[in-house]
Amino acid sequence: MYYILFYKTVDNYVERRAPYREAHLKYANASRDRGELFLAGALSEPADSAVLVFQGDSPAVAEDFAKNDPYALNGLITEWKVRPWTVVIGG
Repeated sequence: MYYILFYKTVDNYVERRAPYREAHLKYANASRDRGELFLAGALSEPADSAVLVFQGDSPAVAEDFAKNDPYALNGLITEWKVRPWTVVIGG
């Protein structure tokens, strides 16, 4: 099953993420290497949110990511939610 993690970010997110970006990317790449995280990135125009796509047996894979992400731990994420995604084409 696929799960989408939706992030809402703080104002000036792009500028404020710099001190945590390396740790966040390391954390995300480790999740990708485990086969959990498939796609991830910030939305732009405006840069006020991000979307991350996970695969797992339950939403816990995405929820655990959000709870331990350096961006979330350092206040860059104002809100997050996980939704199951029924993939019809692809995957």
